[in-house]
Amino acid sequence: MQNPYSQIFRAPGAKGFAAAGFVARLPIAMAPIGIVAMLSQTDGEYWLAGAVSATYALANAFVAPQVSRLVDRLGQTRIVVPTTVISTLAFAILIVAANQHWPIWTLFVSALLAAVMPSIPAMVRARWTEIFRNRHELNTAFAFESAADELVYIAGASLSVGLSVALFPEAGVLASTLFLAFGSTAFILQRSTEPRARPVEHGSGGSAIRLRPVQIITLALIFIGATFATTEVST
Repeated sequence: MQNPYSQIFRAPGAKGFAAAGFVARLPIAMAPIGIVAMLSQTDGEYWLAGAVSATYALANAFVAPQVSRLVDRLGQTRIVVPTTVISTLAFAILIVAANQHWPIWTLFVSALLAAVMPSIPAMVRARWTEIFRNRHELNTAFAFESAADELVYIAGASLSVGLSVALFPEAGVLASTLFLAFGSTAFILQRSTEPRARPVEHGSGGSAIRLRPVQIITLALIFIGATFATTEVST
């Protein structure tokens, strides 16, 4: 019996965008806890570390859906390139601000700007959907993506903290920034699998958040995410 997971990677370009997408999504787990590890060591203030990390996380939670909406309308390349550049530069400023003990407001501003980081997992799933639309392999691809997300959250957070403790305080955020820059670049270079842009049509149903099933799932995920986030930061 053939391995169903090996079959999905036989599609042209699948290995390339899946590998690049895995690297590019590591900052999702590395950045928030990396900010805490960095600022708690450079400034010695846990309230500041938690506040800056929370600013980034909350801003990203609000901005990411808007970025993804623009991706659907204009295409992945046109949106991922500028948002990745802005986010990478903002993380770089955050690292320098922490290292050089710049005013506190620079930490919050750079964290806000870094929050425009694109949602790579959503774009990877969009590519799987484009390849396997209305085929049973799509379920296998989504199952693989769920496993990849879990691996990222487990390994990414540990890697970020480990680097900050073992090397220097900024190491975790620096590694996260490099993963974002190089991973997103490699992902965008996989042009053959990029879904076509879908401009908004007149008379469309509007935002998916208006659908009752989506609202229920969103509410449940908010509580689940809050549990993981508070445990991660508080411990």
